[in-house]
Amino acid sequence: MSGEPENPGGADPGGDTTANYIAQVTLDERTVVRRSRDVEHERQIAIHDLLNDNRFRPYGELAPGPYSLNLRLEESRMILDIHSGEGAYQDSITVGLSPFRRIIKDYFTVCESYYEAIRTASPSQIEAIDMGRRGLHNEGSELLQQRLSSKADVDFDTARRLFTLLCVLHIRG
Repeated sequence: MSGEPENPGGADPGGDTTANYIAQVTLDERTVVRRSRDVEHERQIAIHDLLNDNRFRPYGELAPGPYSLNLRLEESRMILDIHSGEGAYQDSITVGLSPFRRIIKDYFTVCESYYEAIRTASPSQIEAIDMGRRGLHNEGSELLQQRLSSKADVDFDTARRLFTLLCVLHIRG
């Protein structure tokens, strides 16, 4: 999925516009065998929402955006390969994943419970599980935003969608 955001970088349509946004995102899926329908749906929503509203300004001597990102996992790191809108490689941002291990593990456990509850549980049980799921998602998003803070200016909603994609990359078949 790719495309131009409807509201690039959250810019005010009548005010100052900015090129500090992600216009395209791809996931390195070499290790993925297949995903459940639920996970694939989450991936599609995260990419759609990310492309329609995000703020992403990498620090350093990069050409102005918009940017294309390729997200990949390598050993215990997430790497965001940054390309210009024309496709020229610009730089990479590396984020160590050790601080995320517990959150991702707990998030997967709660997500499994949530998807099962949707099929069998009462609305109040589903809501309780979903509150836990959202809480863990927020915790992971805040941590990702913090870990990126010295490398790029990323708002919370962008970090939230990137955290979803980080989780998707962790799923192995």
